[in-house]
Amino acid sequence: MLNTKIANLLNEQVNKELYSGYLYLEFANYYADEGLDGFAHWYEIQAHEERDHAMMIRRYLIDNGYRVTFDAIAKPDKTFSSAIEPLNAGFEHEKYVTSLINNIYALAFETKDFKTMQFLDWFIKEQGEEEKNAEDQIKKFKMFGHDAKGLYALNQELAARVYTPSATGPAM
Repeated sequence: MLNTKIANLLNEQVNKELYSGYLYLEFANYYADEGLDGFAHWYEIQAHEERDHAMMIRRYLIDNGYRVTFDAIAKPDKTFSSAIEPLNAGFEHEKYVTSLINNIYALAFETKDFKTMQFLDWFIKEQGEEEKNAEDQIKKFKMFGHDAKGLYALNQELAARVYTPSATGPAM
């Protein structure tokens, strides 16, 4: 049986991952409105991955005897006036999610919940990748985004992203 505090934090994380998906769909909406379909596509896939993360945590909780509850998902409150702003907001959001996962991991360590620590190892690695990807998008935009041809090429690169369900994540 899971430690109640850890289970509650994981349940909150399910809801936060679902919010992350909502947030990234809002970014996709902004880019679609701006005619940057590649950027929109990239964030649509991000939203799908966040849902996957929520489902992985949900399954872990269920498999460990915890009844998952859902909160209302808040409407994203971001508005943007330039194409780099969602990229910056995405990077900040990924750092926030990393801090949440790290806090759960720290509590699991403190309570010697090695099973949960092992489960969260995948998320720790994933968050490192998520932060790097978000930071790389900002760097590329700063280099190429102010030139029409560069922005076009970057948009095409992002449009080529393919959703791949995680085969290496925690068992679902």
